[in-house]
Amino acid sequence: MPWCEPCARYLSPNSVSVVGTCPKCGERVTDADGGLATSQKVPWHFWVFAGAAVVYLGWRLLQGVWMLVT
Repeated sequence: MPWCEPCARYLSPNSVSVVGTCPKCGERVTDADGGLATSQKVPWHFWVFAGAAVVYLGWRLLQGVWMLVT
């Protein structure tokens, strides 16, 4: 759980900026264990969905071009 020392409050992980700073005061926040907070990686299933969307849209583009040609 990220902790902002100057604001003296806990932050939700989603409210911490990408670089690990407090949205209110801009200071670096620490985790509950005392280490600096880091951003989390994008989940693997997001990339699966993004890849499927690219394949689907590419296929639809090919179908559209084929329909214009014939």
